[in-house]
Amino acid sequence: MVTTRRFSLEPSDKFKGKTIGYRHLQCLLISLGFSLLFAMRVNLSVAIVAMMDNKGSNPDFPQYNWSQQTKSHILSSFFCGYILVQIPAGGWARRFGGRLFLLLSVTVSSIFALITPLSVSWGGWALICALRFCQGLCQGVTLPTIATLMSKWAPIEERSALQTYCYSGAQLGIVAMLATSGVLCSSSWGWPSTFYLPGLLGLMWTGLWLVFGASTPRDCKHISAAERDMIEESLGHNQKNAEFTKTRAVPWKDIFTSKQFLVLIFNHCTNNWCFWTLLTQMPSYINSVLGKDIKSNALLSALPYITMLALSMACCPIVSWLEKSKLLNATVSRKIFNTISQWIPVVTLISLGYLRPDQGDLAIILLTVTVAINTLGHFGYAVNHLDLAPNFAGTLMGIVNCSSNVMGIIAPLVVGYIVTDTTNIYQWRIIFTIAGCMSFSGNFMFLIFGTAKQQPWNDPPRTVHESEPLKSLSSDAEKGQEDRGELGKGDVILLE
Repeated sequence: MVTTRRFSLEPSDKFKGKTIGYRHLQCLLISLGFSLLFAMRVNLSVAIVAMMDNKGSNPDFPQYNWSQQTKSHILSSFFCGYILVQIPAGGWARRFGGRLFLLLSVTVSSIFALITPLSVSWGGWALICALRFCQGLCQGVTLPTIATLMSKWAPIEERSALQTYCYSGAQLGIVAMLATSGVLCSSSWGWPSTFYLPGLLGLMWTGLWLVFGASTPRDCKHISAAERDMIEESLGHNQKNAEFTKTRAVPWKDIFTSKQFLVLIFNHCTNNWCFWTLLTQMPSYINSVLGKDIKSNALLSALPYITMLALSMACCPIVSWLEKSKLLNATVSRKIFNTISQWIPVVTLISLGYLRPDQGDLAIILLTVTVAINTLGHFGYAVNHLDLAPNFAGTLMGIVNCSSNVMGIIAPLVVGYIVTDTTNIYQWRIIFTIAGCMSFSGNFMFLIFGTAKQQPWNDPPRTVHESEPLKSLSSDAEKGQEDRGELGKGDVILLE
């Protein structure tokens, strides 16, 4: 007998998931781990201001007379290691489970953070560059791992919201680090405490993840059977499909010839240029152009990310409601939020370059709007890899993140070579204009070519192992159902 079984990746009208479940605990732990990783990533952006000029911080700790070019090399060294393991990390997480790789990433990064102050005193800027390179190498598996975890834990109807909750950990880490770093640098513990604090918290997090973390709902010992079945039904997962997905070869040719995926890469690259330009250079801009000391510098640098975090939390339930109610289809929703997140900053970034040094309050407002509104991209391009191919979400995120984080290397270097005098507003104007043009072009291409439709290479090719007469019977039955309109695209033929 020939039967059909439908697995849909569209939101279901019959979705009955609990408001709060174990999947939300997973997201909370992932978000906290991600926030600690980001705190370890950005702490150097503020600490390096105190390391190069200790007048506004604790003067009892050493000061280093590094040039702007050396500073740019130090800030970029993290990304040199970060991009190297992005592409294979998705395949590793898919094969061996995301739980292991997120654990390793946080644990090893925490150890490197703890020994950073010692490495500076031993080997100067060259050794800190090497250590940051290794730390970037460890954190390179993070986003592909989170994407793989979310492809197993997030029901279709909650995909955007749950992934945004996870990614909001980045803003939480930035806010916590930037807001406290000024106080820490001025305290009796000095600038080394900006490395000790996130390192110790990271090691504490690993204990929680060991107890409560899981790669999939089926691997989790604490989740209820009802919630596990609900998630798997929403995603179309079962034990046989899960085992097959682990061993299936990645369709590399289809991935790199997909214009929808190539546009996603381009959009990520342009967004990351703006993001890392602001994140790594904002403390220097506020200190040199606006003339703020280390304490007010840290708080003002954190303000845009506090607003960003608040906006992302406020938008999550709204976007979740839009998806469940089907007021907007996925492609339209992605493009609307992406346009808001990337074209409003075009205006604010270019405007920043034309402000006078005495217009500090207006500059802070524009910086805050620029960074905060960018969080809406979490509902746009940032979730698009899950739309295109959920079976290869980690691999796609690895490719995208590898490509886009090259911008994390290039952008600080470009700033270092253009801004030779950090008090020169005209040099900063060039930087802000470049960032604005990047943001415009990325969304323009996404509007033309972007889509949220699942790509055909996500699904495995159909194979039938029965005898030839049964194959013929299946083929005839499928043809007959298609003629009558009973068999839709994506239906799976099961022979019983």
